[in-house]
Amino acid sequence: MWRANKCMALVVAIALLVPMVGFAQLADLPRSETLIVSILTGRSVPADDFNEWVGWKWRDRGMQNLANEPLWSVDFATGEIINGLAAGDPVYDSNFFHLEIPLRQGVAWADGEPFTADDVVFTVETLMAHEGFNAHNFFLDNVELVYKIDDYTVGFDLKQANSRFHTTFLDRWGCTWIMPKHIFESVDDPVTFKFNPFVGCGAYKLHSYEPAGAWTVWERREDWDKSPTGILYGMPAPKYVVFQHFANEGAEIVSLLTHQVDAADLSSEGLKAALAQGKTIRAYQPGFPWVVNNDPAITGLTFNTAKAPYDSADVRWALLLAIDIVEYVAQAVGATGTLSPVHIPSLGSYPDNFIRPMEAWLEDFTLDLGNGETFKPYDTDRVDGVVDYATSAGYIVSGDIEAAFGLGWYKHAPDAATKLLEKSGFSKNADGEWLLPDGTKWTIEVLGRTDVNHLQSVNALAAVQQWKQFGIDAVYVGSDAFDTLTQNGDFDVSGTWPGYEPWGAGPDLYRTLDYYNSAYVQPVGTLTQGHHSRWTSDAMDTVLEDLRNTDPADAAATIALGIEGLKIAVTEMPGIPTFGYIGNVAWDEYYWTNWPGLENPYMQPYTHWGPMKYFLPSLEATGN
Repeated sequence: MWRANKCMALVVAIALLVPMVGFAQLADLPRSETLIVSILTGRSVPADDFNEWVGWKWRDRGMQNLANEPLWSVDFATGEIINGLAAGDPVYDSNFFHLEIPLRQGVAWADGEPFTADDVVFTVETLMAHEGFNAHNFFLDNVELVYKIDDYTVGFDLKQANSRFHTTFLDRWGCTWIMPKHIFESVDDPVTFKFNPFVGCGAYKLHSYEPAGAWTVWERREDWDKSPTGILYGMPAPKYVVFQHFANEGAEIVSLLTHQVDAADLSSEGLKAALAQGKTIRAYQPGFPWVVNNDPAITGLTFNTAKAPYDSADVRWALLLAIDIVEYVAQAVGATGTLSPVHIPSLGSYPDNFIRPMEAWLEDFTLDLGNGETFKPYDTDRVDGVVDYATSAGYIVSGDIEAAFGLGWYKHAPDAATKLLEKSGFSKNADGEWLLPDGTKWTIEVLGRTDVNHLQSVNALAAVQQWKQFGIDAVYVGSDAFDTLTQNGDFDVSGTWPGYEPWGAGPDLYRTLDYYNSAYVQPVGTLTQGHHSRWTSDAMDTVLEDLRNTDPADAAATIALGIEGLKIAVTEMPGIPTFGYIGNVAWDEYYWTNWPGLENPYMQPYTHWGPMKYFLPSLEATGN
């Protein structure tokens, strides 16, 4: 049934007429030794700025996934923590006020300089000394002193107990990277420094890039064996790796079909079209729903709670209840998403550790609609509605339904939503359009990316459709400046993840909940290190303090505090969780095989994640 529909086939046919701008400039690279992948987050602008410590710099253009090595990485496919620049686990004292980190020996930066404890100490001291850095507030809030114990051991004295302090260096999708001291120490202003060329400890070095940000090329280092990647896994198979931006999905699919790209992230329909037409193209799963469904991220919507009327929990809940999640997930991802009612995904150990233990609370959770009327929004039947839609569309639904579609979500209750809004002073005009409490027309701008296939975009587009049906003037705004706008609070509602991604390994939700830390909140117009909703609460700060004083190895206490934090987030709903991140990954096996698919999930499967570098030694060239 999943044959490409006529519309997508037409898109692909038209795209065949579009010249492949950029590839002609890459013709000198030997194709049989070159891996070409699409960049998930779009065109890299400005292309010449690699200073990842300031703002957003399109780190998935090869910086985090090839050329950089963090202290530690999380691989969600295996649930393992990979020691990168670190030689082992951090060692804390009994009160979590002091820790020591052992570093890996034998590692060199891409320019040949040795990596040592001096680099780590310099990085932390530099981040603390300059306001413009992303992690500036975090380190000021936590670090009393950082110092070198010996060439391969770093010590930290902390201002407050924090058993999770080291996780700022643990890469899941971003972390605190280490600066090469020998480069940054001679820079007058490290905040405005573009760090071009990028120099990391990974197995690849910068080769070239297109000035307009369409592509970036990396070349395997001759001394690849002095990188953690080489030391742990051996020589990466491709000599060159290209990260390519595509103007539209049609061009991306054509590139797959003509072997001009080896891996791409597509839409649901785009993946079906590519599978139907490409003999050497495969997906992560061999059958429905085909997608990568073990990604530990929850997608959805984020409210700017620093801006009225989204500073009201009643308004935020009204907008949630105006959503029919069955229609929403069908429009967004063809019903292939796994629903979650809380701010973490429903996958792996998370349902048993957190969502199931919360179900009795969710079923009793009650909203005050005003005038003495209450409403219980939780609904396990919503999952059945998604299954029914998938079945009616002709898909074969089998296996563990709860694992594939989730445990429950919230009712589509426009009447309750109406009462919540009226309670807050909203009204409707004669045309059925919602008006703000001051009587002006309510227009919601929902921010997404220019790449409408990105899950941040498809969530935003689905929300616009739902809220229009409810009578709100909702408008989709796609922007290349998506990350800058959300980080600075220049939006109403966005497709940003409603909760920061958990680790994907173990039962600790500190990474998710800490982004609601009030210490990170900055005024609108200023870069925030915390969650883009700019929401926080005293109750959440208390949970975070308790977590910092709890040993992560104490699973029962860690889980209990995680549940407490999730209850606070659900009650306040600073963002709406919808479905877990799904990857419509397509791999062309014409040049490279042994991808980490479902049959052999030896590593996480994405080319935009940091551990991509660790599966490159396992790829096999076909000789084509």
